[in-house]
Amino acid sequence: MKRPPSPPDFRELFARVIESGRFQAIMEAIPEGASDPYLPWDKIRFKEPPADLTREEWWLGVRFSRQQMQRTLPLVDAKGSPFSFALPDVVLKAVEEIVRDASGQIAISEQVTDRTTRDRYLVNSLIEEAINSSQLEGAATTRKVAKEMIRTGRSPRDRDERMILNNFKAMKFIGEIHEQRLTPELILQIHEIVTKGTLDNADAAGRFQSADEDRIGVFSDSGIQLHEPPAAAELPERIRRLCQFANAEDESKYIPPVLRAITLHFMMGYEHPFEDGNGRTARALFYWSMLHQGYWLTEFIVISAILKKAPSRYARSYLYAEDENDLTYFHIYQLEVLQRAIRQLHGYLAQKMTEVRETQKVISAAPSLFNQRQTAILEHALKSANATFTAKSHMISHDVVYETARQDLIGLEKLGLLEKSRVGREFVWMPAKNLNQKLRSLRDAG
Repeated sequence: MKRPPSPPDFRELFARVIESGRFQAIMEAIPEGASDPYLPWDKIRFKEPPADLTREEWWLGVRFSRQQMQRTLPLVDAKGSPFSFALPDVVLKAVEEIVRDASGQIAISEQVTDRTTRDRYLVNSLIEEAINSSQLEGAATTRKVAKEMIRTGRSPRDRDERMILNNFKAMKFIGEIHEQRLTPELILQIHEIVTKGTLDNADAAGRFQSADEDRIGVFSDSGIQLHEPPAAAELPERIRRLCQFANAEDESKYIPPVLRAITLHFMMGYEHPFEDGNGRTARALFYWSMLHQGYWLTEFIVISAILKKAPSRYARSYLYAEDENDLTYFHIYQLEVLQRAIRQLHGYLAQKMTEVRETQKVISAAPSLFNQRQTAILEHALKSANATFTAKSHMISHDVVYETARQDLIGLEKLGLLEKSRVGREFVWMPAKNLNQKLRSLRDAG
């Protein structure tokens, strides 16, 4: 992608407008800041300005209006100037919807609230986020192969598979430690999990860049530098301040918790403290922040799948924010991503509930024969006659102990619904032939 053009210098424009005496006319011609769609200069420069304004005059008026509602953050850029954000209507509306939907204040599918089934959907979400976050950073492994690797527990065959497995482990780790305060040491621990065995320089895993190293910036595919991070010598203090912000230790200025999580995401990308793995670590920390602040449903959503579909929009939202030190651009885009991810989760769960009900119609005559995990196996087996199950894959998929997983499979085998064979040193179960008919027979016998 090309770097978007920087907006006109605000101070120069302001001085020119004041000298021309057009300031009042400009301010009367633009909409109120709160209803401003909050477009960057890169978009406004192609639109028709209101009244008789030039595009530069329009931009000046927009920026001036926005500045009246800017809120300063306790975080600064590489030159020491503070970042800020605004709360236009589009942000307020999105934050309200996400607070409602992601903190569990509305009715949510019983598959998520029921402990017997929620672990299955949680593992699936963690796998999807791990795959998509890795593919966003260049991993070439397909979803099918990656899912097979994680569910069967086999070792990764190459760097790309290792990257995905690391991301999966990091996401599980986030779920385990989300109640802890964020510290530089915890960030390093997450980075080490994310990058272990995937870096050209193995020593770079789990440590920030040092002052005696060449700073790693962000470049486009064509070699254009998109971002130059702060000096490595400043990283310890900058990361310390970022942790203070993430932990909400400075409450002198309020920031909505969702925006705090998105800001942490942005700042980790801006600081770019690692030789590699910055993006994956930043997205993992976003999940930590959302869970840490009580948005439990976040554990079930997949943001990287949406980011992956439009990586240039993701990158531009960073650049727009950095150009003006105004994080509102990044906030707006990430809020949109969150809303889409939540809608997709609800759609996915609705679809799964339909599938479960259809399966349960077949086995409804013998509900005492199957637990929820076995029902999930039968649901999958009915859709795929070539499906295979092992005690290990079933254990990972449902987050249960090995013996529980093995007994689930043996129970279905005894009922004639699965057939067992040995592959190497491992037992593998497959759907029995005429599975539908055998389930109906069970129903009729009941």
